[in-house]
Amino acid sequence: MTADGRGGIAVRPMAPADWPAVEAIYAAGIAAGNATFETSTPTWARFDESRLRPHRFVSVRDESVLGWVAVSAVSVRPAYAGVVEHSVYVDPVEAGRGVGRMLLDALIASTEAAGVWTIQSAVFPENLASLALHRRAGFRTIGTRSRIARHHGRWRDTVLIERRSEKVE
Repeated sequence: MTADGRGGIAVRPMAPADWPAVEAIYAAGIAAGNATFETSTPTWARFDESRLRPHRFVSVRDESVLGWVAVSAVSVRPAYAGVVEHSVYVDPVEAGRGVGRMLLDALIASTEAAGVWTIQSAVFPENLASLALHRRAGFRTIGTRSRIARHHGRWRDTVLIERRSEKVE
């Protein structure tokens, strides 16, 4: 567990018992409308199956979950073994307090230690806070994918971002 002294906030591996809080934070992101194309949260079984266990973390204060981060493999092809796609969600009450950065820092350390060379994501261009957070964590914009998918009946763009490790050769 890593703590940074910001009000006793720590980052630790996500456990199955964290799911109710993780799901609630995920649902809040869905409800806000600019976090994901998803319209409902998955079951724990589906979430657990689709996210790589060594790279799933929660931020906590007094064991209350404040946010989470997790990755999925982008491909089963061996050439892409070092490329993952991530999601990071923070409880709206904790937004702007460094929780997201702590989670990204833990994720970057974890993935680099495992030999992952690229972390990527697609972010709605309206999600300015997420884009700024990622930029501060070393992510760069690859480009905008115009009208990539429909969300609540309307076409949405996404900004493709990535962070290429300088440690993993």
